[in-house]
Amino acid sequence: MILSALLLLSSPQANEPEVDCKDPMTQMAMNVCAGREYQAADRELNAVWKKASQRAKSVDKDVGDGTQQRELLAAQRAWLTFRDAQCSFEANQYRGGSIMPLIRSTCLTALTEARTKQLREYLEFPG
Repeated sequence: MILSALLLLSSPQANEPEVDCKDPMTQMAMNVCAGREYQAADRELNAVWKKASQRAKSVDKDVGDGTQQRELLAAQRAWLTFRDAQCSFEANQYRGGSIMPLIRSTCLTALTEARTKQLREYLEFPG
């Protein structure tokens, strides 16, 4: 019982304030809501990535080499590096300001959703 209470208190959501993301009224609420939107986009990306990786593995099995899987993984790693650097660049223009987390999360969400769309298109490509 004590252990579960300690785990609950140490979770990130335990420290997060209650906010209404349908109508955030403060900068803090906007920051929290943007962070939640990014987390949701990241979960979706991870689900689509798993399917894309499985497809690449299947293609490689049919062809007999590991090219698809290797190239997809290299592209994803490069994309992650780009995404993080781009969003740091955009957010750092507001360094020290209360809007900085909102700018970073909004950038992360937009780029993550775009990458998810690219991976979905790969999954839909015949072949």
